[in-house]
Amino acid sequence: MERHTRQRAAIRGAIASVNRPLSVAEVLVAAQQQVPGISLATVYRNLRILADEGELVQVKLPGESPRYELSGREHHHHFQCRYCQRAFEVYGCPGTLAHLVPPGFLVEDHEVILYGQCSGCIQVPLESRPRPQAGSIIPPGNNLQPSRS
Repeated sequence: MERHTRQRAAIRGAIASVNRPLSVAEVLVAAQQQVPGISLATVYRNLRILADEGELVQVKLPGESPRYELSGREHHHHFQCRYCQRAFEVYGCPGTLAHLVPPGFLVEDHEVILYGQCSGCIQVPLESRPRPQAGSIIPPGNNLQPSRS
């Protein structure tokens, strides 16, 4: 078991303080509020350690780098905003989906990902919304400008 450091506590706290999966870049920005000198390499290393220890789980969205959320939560799915790219947890499940597969197939797991506009983005007129570049960070709330970190 790894030792617990201020950096690891800041990373764990950043993820625990929100009710949605965070990208590595979002974790970095949030952790820097507690530990200003924390580096991207430190965030990556500690995310791996926390995932290996079972404290975090990876959320994999198609075409995206993994995001991280606390482990131990009940079964759920995800929603990704097409404008700010943030991911959110969606509770509820359509069931096993076994009726969708061909006869003789066995569904072992599933992930449902919904796409659309989050509540923060939907409040801003479409023509005023900047489309973020890949890898940019949109801070939580109604501020839709990518952060510069």
